[in-house]
This record gives sequence, C-alpha cells and structure tokens, in this order.
Amino acid sequence: MKNKIFGKKTGLRVSELALGTGNFGTRWGHGAEPADSKKIFDKYIEAGGNFIDTADGYQLGESEELLSGFMEGKREELVLSSKYTTGGNSIQTTGNSRKNMMRSIEASLKRLKTDYIDIYWAHIADGQTPIEEIMRGFDDLVRDGKIRYAGFSNYPAWKIANASLLADLRGWAPVAGIQIEYNLIERSADRELLPMAEELGLGVAFWSPLAGGTLTAKYRADVQDEISRQKSWGGNLVKGEISNRETLIINALQDMANERNVKVLEIALAWLRQKKEEKLSTVTILGPRNLQQLEDNLSSLNVVLSQNEIDILSQLSEISLGTPHDIISNSQKGIFGSPFGLNNL
Repeated sequence: MKNKIFGKKTGLRVSELALGTGNFGTRWGHGAEPADSKKIFDKYIEAGGNFIDTADGYQLGESEELLSGFMEGKREELVLSSKYTTGGNSIQTTGNSRKNMMRSIEASLKRLKTDYIDIYWAHIADGQTPIEEIMRGFDDLVRDGKIRYAGFSNYPAWKIANASLLADLRGWAPVAGIQIEYNLIERSADRELLPMAEELGLGVAFWSPLAGGTLTAKYRADVQDEISRQKSWGGNLVKGEISNRETLIINALQDMANERNVKVLEIALAWLRQKKEEKLSTVTILGPRNLQQLEDNLSSLNVVLSQNEIDILSQLSEISLGTPHDIISNSQKGIFGSPFGLNNL
C-alpha cells in the first residue's frame, strides 16, 4: 500500500486506504464482534495501512474502546483520526459548540487511551455554532497537544473555505482536510467541495466509496437483503440502484470486472483511487464489517484501470454541475460564443 502526504497543509504521511471503524462493535445492533474487529484491524496493518478513522459516536463509543486495545504498542506508527458532534445523548453533549468539543475530546482520549489524536474532525455541521468558535477551539486543542490537525466532515464548501481563511488570517491551526461522501453514484462534491479542496490544498478522505454496498452489485440478486440494508443504515447512507444512471454504471463495472476476472467492487475502488489522485491528495476510507470484505477491498490495489476505462466510468457517472458552473464551462468552450474572449485565454 502506498503512502502519501495528506494535503498541502500538513507533512502527515498516510496510507492511500484508511480503515473506517464504524463497524467495530455491536451497540448499534449491527456490526462486528470484538474478535472479528481485531482480525480486520490486524489484517489492515499487515497490508501496510496506517490511517485509522473512528468517531465518538461510532457504536456509541465502543469503536474507540476497542481501538484502544488494538493499537497497544503501535500507537506511534499510526495516524489516528476521530470526530465529535454526535457522540452524546443530550442537548449539551451534541453539536459543534466549544463546550461539547472540549467534553468530547477528553472522552475520546480516555476511551482511546492515548494522549493525542492526529486528525480531529467536526463530524457534521449543526447549523448553529459560529465557525470562529470551532476554529478557535481547534487551535486551542492543537496548542495543548491534544490534537495535531483539524478538519471538517459533512460541511458545505463555503463554511470550510471561510474557516480556512479565518485560520490563515488569525494565525490559528489551519484546516488540514475534509471528509466527504464520494463514489461513482454520489458525485455532488464535484460541484464545490473538490474544487475548493484543490484550490486550498486540503487533504480529502472519501467515505462510503461503494455507495453503501450498491457498487458491489451483490444486492441486485437479493431484493430482501437490499430492503434490510436500507432500513439498517437509512436512505442517506445507502445509494441504491434507483435510476437508469445507476444501472448503466453498475453494468459497466460488471463488464470491466468480468473482462479482468475481478470483483465489481475492485473496479469501483480502482476508479476512485485513480480518478482523483491527479490533482488532489485523497485517501479512501474502507468500512468493512468482516475480514472477507476487507480482503476484497484491499485487492482493488492490484487493479489499474486504463485511461479509457476511467473515462467511460467518469462519463457514465458525470453529474450536471449546475449554475454557475455549467455557464462558466460552456463559455470557456465557446458554446455561447465568446463575448468576453474566455475561450481564447
């Protein structure tokens, strides 16, 4: 597994595949038992991975508790990231406020049995806390040595850009990276989030790279399993085969997989790895529930797509960027004529 520098705001060396641990534990009513979680962790480390992603809310804290034991004797060799926002169960123990940030970091450090977290993410925008409050809190945690870097997960681009500028102007710890949902089905980040990350030099971590399992194609044959999956994870986390666009994407993945005699998911992960690494520093967060799923995911590292295959999948999954992006693009191509000479620049 290759390593890379995570964005241009850090010197942090991370593996190209991160291990997401939302399935470590069973307090949600589904997930991996501790023994199975340990097997997944050990196999990931054996494969050369070093980037572990968790959150205070994963399995109601059980994920962090399990990791504390798994990491014993290995902590300095790992890049550990965790998140806060949704790990509590009351009005004062949720959200992005400084109060909850400080409570959450102490609780996570205690569960993880470590002195610091490498990357600490605001897990999701609460729609209330001023961005200044969050960035000042992150800066204090960096200065206190409790975190090394800070970032945003599930935040709109304009808020992240505002936070980055604010940190630069005030000399606070910078925004180091973002976590976003991104895969062949969900490409909304092409509109604002990814261009912003490229412009600001942010590292990018992709979660749900297989669209909640849809891009494995295995749910096509079992309607009841698909219904159960939707109920377990919710419609926002599972992107189903709901239109002709998804059908064409999965058909193309199956054709390419059959030609190479590999699994469909290996092609989907290979596209993600190759498509965005040209201009961005990206990592893909795997979320295996068992050892076999992890091994299948790791096998994708052996798949190198041709440029033609990348282009086919990119075109089938392409989305409209909307206003003003389409207007700008069309102007630069000369589709609207050249009133401003844009296509001659």
